[in-house]
Amino acid sequence: MTTTLFPGFRSQHITVAPGVDIHAIVGGSGAPLLLLHGHPQTHAIWHRVAPALAQQFTVVACDLRGYGDSSKPAGDPDHANYSKRTMALDMVTAMRALGFDQFSVLAHDRGARVAHRLALDHPQAVRRMALLDIAPTLAMYGQTTEEFARAYWHWFFLIQPAPLPERLIEADPGAYVVDVMGRRSGGITVFDPRALAEYQRCLAQPGAAHGLCEDYRAAAGIDLEHDRADLEAGRRLALPLRVLWGAQGVVHRCFDPLKEWRAVADDVSGEALPCGHYIAEEAPEALLEQVLPFLTADDCRVM
Repeated sequence: MTTTLFPGFRSQHITVAPGVDIHAIVGGSGAPLLLLHGHPQTHAIWHRVAPALAQQFTVVACDLRGYGDSSKPAGDPDHANYSKRTMALDMVTAMRALGFDQFSVLAHDRGARVAHRLALDHPQAVRRMALLDIAPTLAMYGQTTEEFARAYWHWFFLIQPAPLPERLIEADPGAYVVDVMGRRSGGITVFDPRALAEYQRCLAQPGAAHGLCEDYRAAAGIDLEHDRADLEAGRRLALPLRVLWGAQGVVHRCFDPLKEWRAVADDVSGEALPCGHYIAEEAPEALLEQVLPFLTADDCRVM
């Protein structure tokens, strides 16, 4: 568990669907703020920014289904139970169970894809949203180049039919974590050893490799169907959206994040930060300088 990384936070499990519990840590006081992590990590990514956020917010940092200490159900044939629609509903249900019908969101990587779907499917639930180091899923798949495919090789490895990628990850889950994270621009030394050990512990759990793969299989299938349906229907994000990405990362090299988000959202601001992919761990001070004014701004929308 990550109690040493989050002093003053409490840990709890919240039932969000039959047989599915979401693990969360909760701390601080003030308006609710949901934090969502990416691959192959857990809520532990936020340990360098959570104390400052908790001074102004009630912080709820969750493990996505399939990750961390949340449930890891078997995937459906169409991967619908790992769709971002299903994972977003997990988070809305968890927040409501904690007494929060409306909240802001700060999310990274896979969690940012869940957050994107959450704000589309449940617009009344989300006040403001900050997304870290992604462009919309449909845009990234649609604009895949050789450079992107080489850098994000795991996108195409993890979507292979079960059990091939699961078997290879399960052979040495600790090495998978180090290889995937350590080969990015920041290297492995940017991570707190306690957090790294937590990522390795969680990926070694039964069903974790499968949950991780199902997340990506859904992203390459049913999630794209949902995204195309939104595009055809003209559904867009209307909430204030802040997008941040690493100037040393693949998203910066291969995409124009502001352009891509402005194609699907009405109120977008953002910029690159001086780091790689793992913004909350590589550049926590720069992240806080960006998100605290944004998340605490007055919101005049009628809800």
